[in-house]
Amino acid sequence: MMSQFEREEIHFERERVILEAIKNHPYLHHNEIIKIIVPEYMAKTTFEKTRDDLIKKNIMSYSMKGNKKFYQITQNYQTKTLHSIERVSHLNFQVLQHEVKHWKENYHRKEASEKILYSQQLLKKLFQIDNEFTFLDAIKNSKKTLFKDEHQKIQEMVSDIFFNITSDKDSEIIFQSMINHLELNSL
Repeated sequence: MMSQFEREEIHFERERVILEAIKNHPYLHHNEIIKIIVPEYMAKTTFEKTRDDLIKKNIMSYSMKGNKKFYQITQNYQTKTLHSIERVSHLNFQVLQHEVKHWKENYHRKEASEKILYSQQLLKKLFQIDNEFTFLDAIKNSKKTLFKDEHQKIQEMVSDIFFNITSDKDSEIIFQSMINHLELNSL
């Protein structure tokens, strides 16, 4: 896991160094790979954390031969990653559908600050899921919208949220807060 204080470019550079070493030296075991990388590129503990991140992301794996550990770059990890993104996006989409339904049922019973906060959170999640489906559409087939039903349902959920906001007794406060949060009035 990347430290919250570590710059993203440094983390990616470390991943690149490890993957390059494994790609260039597929028959070297763990200790020999460490000799190539440590201390020139990173410390041993940094190597181990970065290696664990790569294994967790399924970008690389290892196998044991005797008491020696050998690393491999996962074949077709890009395709597997896209399948994983699609699966997780669909799961999150289903969860969000239930959250929006629950939100609609309980919205009018909440205080204005709760309505604002929860509405902002829901919209952020909906836009994130929509972005994930847009990304998958672009990668899989940029000429066709493959997740048309999901995009449509997300639009309907956003519409439901704004309908509840605009029909609320505190609509002026809540609506303006939502627009400011979304940064839609930047003209």
